[in-house]
Amino acid sequence: MKVEQLMTRNVATCSPEQPMSEAARLMWERDCGCVPVVEPGGRLVGIITDRDICMSAYTKALPLHQIAIREAMALRVHCCRTGDPIEKAEKIMKEEQVRRLPVTNVDGLLVGILSLNDIAREADREQTNRLPEVGLNGVALTLSAVCQPHVNPS
Repeated sequence: MKVEQLMTRNVATCSPEQPMSEAARLMWERDCGCVPVVEPGGRLVGIITDRDICMSAYTKALPLHQIAIREAMALRVHCCRTGDPIEKAEKIMKEEQVRRLPVTNVDGLLVGILSLNDIAREADREQTNRLPEVGLNGVALTLSAVCQPHVNPS
């Protein structure tokens, strides 16, 4: 199974210059925990999570409308491509300990997002298949890897 078969296509995005309140609003309205950050034209330049927003508001002691997304967004974004097999996306999630992967095309333009939830729901749907393409065991192993405590290299 390919990433494009499970990914969400209609993804809300924001720009680095927008206030964090805009990212928070999108997360609330779309019931999601992250928003890809794109520059004009759609090239992915970062990602911001609900945790990034909370920690930034706390450490800066400012309201969200006074903090630009660029101040807290992750610049190192782990992605996958539409044609990648789901197993490759799971491998990235395990290794990088992320629950969501923006999906880009060959030009680096955002075309969707794939979450561990998407993979888990597909594994659940496929339980009755004799030869499922996405298995519950793989989802459990990916979740376990993602949930491991981060080790800070010294």
